[in-house]
Amino acid sequence: MSVVRACILAAGVGNRLGEVDDKPPKALLEFGGKSLLARHLANLARIGVESVVIGTGYRAADLKAEAAAASFPGEIDFVHNPDFEEGSVITMAVLGEAMIDADGPVILMDADVLYDPRLMAQLAGSTHANCLLVDRDFEEGDEPVKICVRGESDLVDFRKIVDTPFDWCGESVGFFKWSPAMAENLTRRAEDYIARGDRDAPYEEVIRDAILAAPADFGFEDITGTPWVEIDFPEDVIKAETEILPLIDRDVQ
Repeated sequence: MSVVRACILAAGVGNRLGEVDDKPPKALLEFGGKSLLARHLANLARIGVESVVIGTGYRAADLKAEAAAASFPGEIDFVHNPDFEEGSVITMAVLGEAMIDADGPVILMDADVLYDPRLMAQLAGSTHANCLLVDRDFEEGDEPVKICVRGESDLVDFRKIVDTPFDWCGESVGFFKWSPAMAENLTRRAEDYIARGDRDAPYEEVIRDAILAAPADFGFEDITGTPWVEIDFPEDVIKAETEILPLIDRDVQ
């Protein structure tokens, strides 16, 4: 079954990019004259996604204006997280109804990634009902969210700092495909986090809980070698402009 809806986590402030007055949301950072959001919408349209729901928070009006200016052929809706300065688990919960009502597989994705369109195509076309994207070629440290595997394909952990034994690991791209059942599972888990007061948690913790509860329900696609970068720090902006964008432009042509 093809993916017809994508949900984009785009509520954050992006404080780690530096203390800049009136800075734009990271989804509005431009590379090659196009914002990340415009690139997301074009890439999603390319794989046949007909509906996009954007979880907004910081400077929501600017995100809406950028989306309206994009030439996305389908429907774009917005859900707002007024508590966007707390954990991203809240935005995940706010997006929950849109994920559950997708009437088929749904993509959940971070907004702050510059990437080759082939990443999205590989995710959407995966045979795994619940799929993560993993890059084995990454710089280790406490910052990357790691997908940890035992053997060739058994997921054993999903976190920035891991103490679970594993055979190999890679970095998560921050793009996921969920079945309708998993979308509801994750939404209820996110709501439970909020109900018990864990409002500062990153949304990845919700996914980790689901993986640890039923690891056989999840699979992954190895995208090692395909250009991408998550933009969290000023040095990531430089990498995006000088390393990743030229590779994307070369491959798209």
